[in-house]
Amino acid sequence: MKTYVIGHLKPDTDSVVAAMALASLYGFEAAVTGPLNPETTFLMDKFGLSAPKMITANDLTSDDQVILVDHNEESQRLEGLNPGQIIEIVDHHKANFNFEQPINLTFKTWGSSNSIIFFMMKEAGFIPEVKLASLMLAAILSDTVGFKSVTCTPKDKELALELAAIAQITDIDAFSLEIFKAKSDVSKLSPEEIVKNDYKVFDFAGHKVMIDQLETVEQDKVLTDKKAELLTAMDRVKTELGADMIFVAITDILKVNTKLLILNDEAAAVAVKAFGGTVVEQVLDIGERLSRKKEIAPPIERAVS
Repeated sequence: MKTYVIGHLKPDTDSVVAAMALASLYGFEAAVTGPLNPETTFLMDKFGLSAPKMITANDLTSDDQVILVDHNEESQRLEGLNPGQIIEIVDHHKANFNFEQPINLTFKTWGSSNSIIFFMMKEAGFIPEVKLASLMLAAILSDTVGFKSVTCTPKDKELALELAAIAQITDIDAFSLEIFKAKSDVSKLSPEEIVKNDYKVFDFAGHKVMIDQLETVEQDKVLTDKKAELLTAMDRVKTELGADMIFVAITDILKVNTKLLILNDEAAAVAVKAFGGTVVEQVLDIGERLSRKKEIAPPIERAVS
């Protein structure tokens, strides 16, 4: 029997590193549910660490147990995972689940799952190794957009500074910029890979709504050079996933601005109802919004509902 710690589908840095960090604390095995994105790959290479192995539900025996990090909703879990094998969840998102048996739950309204796990480490008197501390710091900076996101709390900053001391990283701003540049590098990604780079599928009042987010320092270039290809890819991905609606948020993490790519009239009506403004050439500027969790998904959910 094994106990795996796994993050959500289409894993981002916070999800991957949270699995590694909690597995290190508990002495279990970390795993991922899909390939790493460019940002996470860059960080693994930078600190000379190997990514956790990728698993499917078929790799689990009936005796294996699973701990979920950085997610809880069924639509974001490993496909085919038996809910009866889930024994614990550590997350910072809105809870939406129903299990037949009691399990351990740790939820906090902080900006990163790694903030929660480092807090748990401190309570246990556990100090992460330098390379893991570096990754945990990177995950917090990534998820809070260098402390700029509305999801960032004073606790995130406090814990990040403590991790920086362990990691011996003195210039957090320079480290953040390094992460942002890696996150922005989509030169090797196809349009479909960009559309599916960091997406989540939500159930909004019975409607299956996919929201992808691309965080970049070259928003104008992406929208100028790739818009037509991305819209075509959005149509294909919408069909592939059986989604009722799809949005791609292009977020400039330096200018603190997000623009939504709008596929069709139905999506345009929902987006305008959610954020106001006018859709111009299938793009809606939704202003100083960075967080999908708090600033993008909730208004869309209200508009759809």
